[in-house]
Amino acid sequence: MSGMSGDQKRPIHLPVLLREVIQQLDLSPGLVVVDGTVGAGGHSEHILRKIGTEGTLIGLDRDTMMLEFAREKLGVERLPEGQCHLRQASYAELPTVLGEIGLTSIDRVLLDLGLSSDQLGDDERGFGFESSGELDLRFDTSTGMPAWELLQTRSESELCEIFEVYGEERFSQRIASQLVKQRKTAPIKTAAELIKVVQQAIPAKALAAARKNPATRVFQALRIAANQELEQLETMLGSVLPEVLKPGGRAAIISFHSLEDRMVKQAFKDRTIWKNLTPKPIVATQAEQRVNPRCRTAKLRVAMKT
Repeated sequence: MSGMSGDQKRPIHLPVLLREVIQQLDLSPGLVVVDGTVGAGGHSEHILRKIGTEGTLIGLDRDTMMLEFAREKLGVERLPEGQCHLRQASYAELPTVLGEIGLTSIDRVLLDLGLSSDQLGDDERGFGFESSGELDLRFDTSTGMPAWELLQTRSESELCEIFEVYGEERFSQRIASQLVKQRKTAPIKTAAELIKVVQQAIPAKALAAARKNPATRVFQALRIAANQELEQLETMLGSVLPEVLKPGGRAAIISFHSLEDRMVKQAFKDRTIWKNLTPKPIVATQAEQRVNPRCRTAKLRVAMKT
């Protein structure tokens, strides 16, 4: 976690659907595997064991903090040269990364499109509801526009669309209207300020009945917008995977958002490119959901390149 001293504890991050992912990827020694969202290395740690010293793991993440965690967890410095490559990049930039490494194709790819516990605990970028830092929400703070700036510059109709499409927020119009009204007085720059505005916008009855933070969907929508997540996924599904995955290669994608899941489902329906191995998505067992509540909305879809 950014700004954390060595004696402070990091949040425990449990890789989602780990057993199912490893099983569906059908790993063996010598394969070239891409973890396009390496995060803290939870899935990659097990992938490395399966592909052995003859295999190659390429781990990508837009977040430098996560790459440092992965480097430590995977013990990259102790691995044979060439067995593990970690790069700060989006999975949509995979062809460029492969070219830098000297490869043109891969055998397996994994994407986990959710946030990690480490990111949720990063106070500096405002990912968590308790954060006191600026509402940034970008994985890579060197590119794009922070979420608080989106809140200041987007029109009411644009904000409404972001909340409705990316967050599936039923009170999108009310929230957008309240935000525009509030920002005329003072900018909304922190999580607490945004939550307060959302609470003011939502009807009292709905607020009282809410089982989770009422700003959850708004945060999700802003994060997706700030990182252009759906555009990245569209590029990956539409051009990158068909280009770099070998025939017989497998793609496993974990999504947490219905829009992402629909995009993956639609892409894997193309029989000229894919053999869909999961007509119905794989979801977490009740046992895993008890241990790791964040996996409740996770859906794993897997396909083989034809």
